[in-house]
Amino acid sequence: MDTQVETSSPAVRMSEEKAKRVRKAVQKFVSGPQSRFRELLMSLRAFFEMIVAFRHLHFVGPCVTVFGSARFGESHPYYQLARRVGEEISMAGFTVMTGGGPGIMEAANRGARDVGGHSVGCNILLPMEQQPNPYLDVYVDFRYFFIRKLMLAKYSYAFVAMPGGLGTLDELFEIATLVQTRKVEEFPMILVGSEFWNPLLTYLRETMAAEGTLSTADIDRFHVIDSPEEIAALVSEIARKRFGLTQEAARPKWWLFETSPWRCAS
Repeated sequence: MDTQVETSSPAVRMSEEKAKRVRKAVQKFVSGPQSRFRELLMSLRAFFEMIVAFRHLHFVGPCVTVFGSARFGESHPYYQLARRVGEEISMAGFTVMTGGGPGIMEAANRGARDVGGHSVGCNILLPMEQQPNPYLDVYVDFRYFFIRKLMLAKYSYAFVAMPGGLGTLDELFEIATLVQTRKVEEFPMILVGSEFWNPLLTYLRETMAAEGTLSTADIDRFHVIDSPEEIAALVSEIARKRFGLTQEAARPKWWLFETSPWRCAS
């Protein structure tokens, strides 16, 4: 993280303890078979986390998910570009969804907030304790990566990948795999920052496709676009023409104790 925090405050110490508990629990879970009781407990925790996320995010869509590095500061050109992307996506009528952290995620959420749009984050609890950025109307904390990635995919009509590291690649290629295997619809996957992404696409074409480990059709699904306006236009066109998206939102049902997330955010 680029930002240093004062570790003497009770809130920070509490967060650090929570992160340690999460890390210990995850390490134990992936270390091999546990007792039946522990594995049942993990299943219940995962189920509860999923239900909480469904309750929070059911009325936030339609969304566009923006992936990208947490390491870029406000002065970085990619931060400024992501902020403009967030603005344009929001003005096109979509909720901007991110991983909820700093860097590119913060920039996209901030762009949505700048133009009065809706901004949502799916924050992961990490050992180094990623904090939700301050530009979120709604956010959910996740203990498990696989549930977080499910939520980032479930509510979105397009996926925008800004420059990033392992987490960005993980999220991007998981979506690409779901599209390739037809587990989800062929939602647009947009790569922003041609100088950053073109070497990767060259490797995919000249090495992986050449060796037959993937087809050129898999690579051609990626759209490389550097203009925020063109990104918003492409997302709008595909969402409405291919998927029949309308802006009519689902309504909360009082008898299920549901409320609009935007009313809560305000």
